Amino acid sequence: MAFLHSVPAGIGPAVRRFGPSLLRLAAGVTVLCFLGWQVGAAPFKDGLRAVTWQAVVAAVTLTVLTTVCSAWRWRVVARALGVDIGLPGAVSAYYRSLFLNSVLVGGVLGDVHRAVTHGRRAGDVAGGLRAVAWERLCGQVIQAVVTAVVLLTLPSPVRPALPYVLAGVAGIAGCAALVVRGAARRGRSRLTRAARAVSADLRHGLLTPGVWPQLTLASVLVVAGHTATFVIAARVAGSTAPLGELVALLMVVQTVMVIPLSIGGWGLREGAAAWAFGAAGLGAATGVTVATLYAVLMLAAVAPGAGLLLRDAVRRRRDPGQPGESRRPDPAPLTMEAVRD
Repeated sequence: MAFLHSVPAGIGPAVRRFGPSLLRLAAGVTVLCFLGWQVGAAPFKDGLRAVTWQAVVAAVTLTVLTTVCSAWRWRVVARALGVDIGLPGAVSAYYRSLFLNSVLVGGVLGDVHRAVTHGRRAGDVAGGLRAVAWERLCGQVIQAVVTAVVLLTLPSPVRPALPYVLAGVAGIAGCAALVVRGAARRGRSRLTRAARAVSADLRHGLLTPGVWPQLTLASVLVVAGHTATFVIAARVAGSTAPLGELVALLMVVQTVMVIPLSIGGWGLREGAAAWAFGAAGLGAATGVTVATLYAVLMLAAVAPGAGLLLRDAVRRRRDPGQPGESRRPDPAPLTMEAVRD
């Protein structure tokens, strides 16, 4: 009996530690295996063969623009929360996180690396984590709004069901807001403290007049850049669908891509593309080919992040006492302090 009771005690920590990663891995593998069973390996091979240097150059150029905009959004959020970061440092850190997200299970470990590294440099790890969490959430919320507008305007397979989906999302968001507001007003539990922190971040930081317009503009530019890269992938892969219909389909795929159940992005992206293109009468295989080509183009576009990580590793090896990313204070906060003085 003692043995039976000891098994859960030993398994519990392992499940908590590795369970989420294994779930993401299983989800990605399941989707890819299902697609392989349904459409075969040919669409994946076609996507790899379709890569051209012109498409790579276009993807790299657009990714530079979207990464700068993403880093700008992060800097705006970080400054509003009191953990400012300079734009050059933010761009470098964002490239690192994009590369890690592209090669690791789940697609979020790069963001965790970015948050912890910046938090340590700023002397506030919790603040660094909150800044990245809010930055990612703001980007996803604005992407969802842009997607809804596009899908309500342009024809797509999800257009008939979209009003019901939007009503459900609005209801859930309203309930969540009421829960946070109610929890912030009473008690001293962990949930109450978290609700108060969320409320304070929104009221005194993200929703102030000088912050939310910048977040909105940066996020719209990021969505436009990623969509343009996807359109390039679709055209290079041979899709001749009208541009409006193609944009609507690709917006659906991008919305599904934010779900962290993948292997470096692989899995749900290809599954969503297969469903969207198939539902639109363009062929599920075409969707898989487009998604595969897009994945290759994006991996090439975020390759500078690999170079930065390699440079960090070389620096650590040369001087074990120093981290890859300098711990020197970020110049932006020092400048702000000088201005205040």
